[in-house]
Amino acid sequence: MPLILPPPRPSPAFPVLGPGQALPAPLVRPTVAIGNFDGVHRGHRHVLAAAKATGRPVVVMTFEPHPRSYFQPDVPLFRLTDAAGKARLLASAGADGLAVLAFDAAMAGTSAEAFVDRLLVDWLGASTVVVGRDFHYGTRRAGNAETLRQAGASKGFAVTEVAALDGPEGPISSSAIREALSTGRVEAANALLGHAWFVTGPVIHGEKRGRELGYPTANIRLDAACGLAHGIYAVMIGIDGTWHQGVASYGRRPQFDNGAPLLEVHVFDFAGNLYDKAVDVAFASYLRSEAKFASLEALIAQMDDDSREARTRLST
Repeated sequence: MPLILPPPRPSPAFPVLGPGQALPAPLVRPTVAIGNFDGVHRGHRHVLAAAKATGRPVVVMTFEPHPRSYFQPDVPLFRLTDAAGKARLLASAGADGLAVLAFDAAMAGTSAEAFVDRLLVDWLGASTVVVGRDFHYGTRRAGNAETLRQAGASKGFAVTEVAALDGPEGPISSSAIREALSTGRVEAANALLGHAWFVTGPVIHGEKRGRELGYPTANIRLDAACGLAHGIYAVMIGIDGTWHQGVASYGRRPQFDNGAPLLEVHVFDFAGNLYDKAVDVAFASYLRSEAKFASLEALIAQMDDDSREARTRLST
């Protein structure tokens, strides 16, 4: 399938609100879609489509950090999107605004009744609430779609529960996409997402080894919990709104230092200073695993082959 590149960043006018901030007038009495929306995959877009079908402006209620990071702080969570990437994807998928709740001790201790009264009724004034399969809310996950319907009947909002959207191997989920990326199955992950998985970050200074080898790279430090398989990838790089083809390595550089994982991107046919510039890297295809070669000459020959293969895959 054709590679669907990440959308532009939302307009500065796109409202991202915290608790207590009033909705702008065009969003009064919205449909509220609730969820973590990590990755904003096809299943999430299915929920958003149901929200849009109500004919009301759509406000997405989401949480930062991911609730799992609060309840299991010692277990690394491979997030598919950071907060900015999530906002960008949700805006492109049809959301009219975001309501972002800090998931902390206070939120974890909020009862199901208080969640409805304080957030959905008093703050957002929801006309309809749209949730996905197995939705729970409130302390100890006491609330669910049925209790939400009961609350809505007395407080003036409707509730729509959206069934899961199935992929080739079962329901589309963020967990399935993480698993695909962790095993190098980029095309499978992108098919579940409905767009290319991407990361965004500032270009940092490295050891300049790529330049010495004839392959200068833009280096980006990813989140320590990133579970992307180490290896070589065909990628697209977004620089100042323009997309360029390239090849990237993510991993520990076994040829040199086996250091902390780093994303190193070689941009084809590009000359310019990228240091400190925020760039997007969209992953198209996994080429091979990391390897240590017998000599630098052998490494360079492999890099030549990788570049040819990346160009081929990105052009088909």
